[in-house]
Amino acid sequence: MATPNRRYIPRAQVEEPFKINQKITAREVRLVGDNIEQGIYSIDQARRLAQEQNLDLVEISPTAVPPVCRVIDYSKFKYEQKKKTRELKAKQTKVILKEIRFGPNTDDHDFAFKLKHAQEFLKEGAKIKAYVHFVGRSIVFKERGEILLLKFAQALEDLAKVEQLPKLEGKRMFLYLAPKAVAPAKPKPAAAPAAPKEAGKDKAGQPAS
Repeated sequence: MATPNRRYIPRAQVEEPFKINQKITAREVRLVGDNIEQGIYSIDQARRLAQEQNLDLVEISPTAVPPVCRVIDYSKFKYEQKKKTRELKAKQTKVILKEIRFGPNTDDHDFAFKLKHAQEFLKEGAKIKAYVHFVGRSIVFKERGEILLLKFAQALEDLAKVEQLPKLEGKRMFLYLAPKAVAPAKPKPAAAPAAPKEAGKDKAGQPAS
């Protein structure tokens, strides 16, 4: 039995971010670019100048009056734009969330150890999710867990700001902290230069003998 012909569905065409060459509809444009005299040209003149250099006419500012077009290699232009976009994404800071777990009966030594780790995380720009985990009947000590988390936040107040106060969710009480932005140090004002002494006079201003 012959299989029925499947209907061909063409791929969706990717819309170009800029109008180029024949797709530019303005009657006249302001032309910019290398090796041309910048100014206002009819669209036919602008296309012809681009063709003479084996380049493309690209509409880079469609809302201007008249629209601004540049004579460039469009393929190279798109590559540069994508490269800049990738570089910007790479520079964006990724928010890292570090977890620190306590028990309702955490002793001072363990608290200090975890506090030190939290300080290092905050200095590196990470956020902190600290929580107290209640096991079994220890849930009756939820007030103790809240006091512990508030003490933790207070110990870090120079480095962190509280994003969420202690909140009980199931068998865990959570506290969220974010690093404080470090203010740039203000430059110290330069000291005023000392007034020059007049030659031939002592400290009292009298002529030297």
